[in-house]
Amino acid sequence: MAKCDICGKGVHFGNNVSHSHRRSNRVWKSNVQHVAVKVNGSTQRLHVCTSCLRSNKVERA
Repeated sequence: MAKCDICGKGVHFGNNVSHSHRRSNRVWKSNVQHVAVKVNGSTQRLHVCTSCLRSNKVERA
């Protein structure tokens, strides 16, 4: 799973806890998109999470 190149957000790990309180491993995957972004006037394809896209931390090409 990719990490966001802007904020570093990636996969989070934890436990599923059932009603009987048994625990099993679980993964939360962040919403990371592979988009074309303007960097220093040129276009690059980066992995960017959707929260960075919505907050205008990057400018799409």
